[in-house]
Amino acid sequence: MSDSQVLEKLSQLLGSKGFTSDPDDLAPWTTDWRGRYHGQAAALLSPATTAEVSEIIKIANAHQLTLVPQGGNSGMVAGATPDESGASCLISLRRMNRIEMVDATSRQVRCEAGVVLQNLHEAVAAQGLRFPLTLGGKGSATVGGLISTNAGGTQVLRHGTMRSLVAGVEAVLPDGSIYNGLVPLKKDNRGYDLKHLLIGAEGTIGIVTRATLQLVPALLDRAVAWVSVDTPQDAYALLLAATNALDSALEGFEILPDVALQHVIKHIPGTRRPVESEKGWHVLIELVRDSDDQVAPTSLAENFLGEMLEAGLAKDAVIAASETQAEAFWKIRDSIAEAERAEGPALQHDISVPVSAMARFIETESPQIEARYPGTMVVAFGHLGDGNIHYHVKAPKGATAEEWYARFAQAISADVYDRVTAYGGSISAEHGIGQAKLVEFERLSDPARLNALRAIKLALDPNGIMNPGKLVPLASKPAAA
Repeated sequence: MSDSQVLEKLSQLLGSKGFTSDPDDLAPWTTDWRGRYHGQAAALLSPATTAEVSEIIKIANAHQLTLVPQGGNSGMVAGATPDESGASCLISLRRMNRIEMVDATSRQVRCEAGVVLQNLHEAVAAQGLRFPLTLGGKGSATVGGLISTNAGGTQVLRHGTMRSLVAGVEAVLPDGSIYNGLVPLKKDNRGYDLKHLLIGAEGTIGIVTRATLQLVPALLDRAVAWVSVDTPQDAYALLLAATNALDSALEGFEILPDVALQHVIKHIPGTRRPVESEKGWHVLIELVRDSDDQVAPTSLAENFLGEMLEAGLAKDAVIAASETQAEAFWKIRDSIAEAERAEGPALQHDISVPVSAMARFIETESPQIEARYPGTMVVAFGHLGDGNIHYHVKAPKGATAEEWYARFAQAISADVYDRVTAYGGSISAEHGIGQAKLVEFERLSDPARLNALRAIKLALDPNGIMNPGKLVPLASKPAAA
């Protein structure tokens, strides 16, 4: 079959609602969220059922048509962006958006992969439950995308990443066969766990179509506090104190520099400074209660912050007086990436180091990066409780984005990742590898990891049709004799 005949076959399978090759329809989905990677696609495929996904993949595998799965297209490493050849088809599960079951007894929800995170939150809340993973892009991120990238977010400290919340998955493998692992078994020793292979695989060995997710009780109440401190080390000391004093009530612990707060206030309408203090660093703390026998979060927060202010560790603090104010505090944190993008070009690095080393990494490495690349400014923020830093290196004032990226992006990112590796950290904490980090992933990974990934990819996807050029670096070809 010619390429046009293969596309015609897919068009007949999916109909007008599920197939388009119109360039105007494709345009919004061929560029990554950051606007740095641009590709082309032969068509956008939007199946409505798992059976249709299976048929698409069978056709693609038979004719070696490459497929690029895409969730909400809100990823940060261009993992859902096609290459420039225009030979691939995008496959989107946005039409597969049914929430099939919410079980209050087992505290589980079963849904299709195209369900948007915010819609999931609202559906389970109506049943007195909560899905404890949230992030700034909750209005566009889909369940399938969250699973495929093993998303993190602001509640990992208490509930873990997406991997901890997935009880079961259904997925279509690269040969078109359907793996049904939706039943949430507590014990299952039938060899390799395909569920965990698929979580974080970025669509390179199959497409997740449905999932069973673990829920928790809805919150009775919460306390959200904004605290100013002098240094990241002080923020880390505050974290240790909070962990010891507050135990399971501590759900969120975020750190950000005052300059990030300034950028949010400048670019995001309706935001304002929570405290008068313009100290160098701020901490956002969330305490929660989901049962009557627990101490009220506000009481916990008042006692804890009183002690921290008296000890001089906290320089200023305010507890949100209402849900509206609590949401306003979180809006600041969730808007940092958007505000930084509006402020000007920057290289964004999603990295992790041991929690105990995060403050030291920020304080030690940031001045060295700024000195080595004059005019740059490091804006480091993120999830101090789990060691995940969003480490932005901003271009000098007046720099032209494309020119600066071309001259400095590779060197600066390599420098940052070398430093992360020296701390025993990871160059990807929660956004995946995609295509943006592929070269550095190969350069810095040990051979055992790379060989295992390549072997798994080759075994499950021998024709290389699933999301090519993402996550798994291709093995180098032997040199000619």
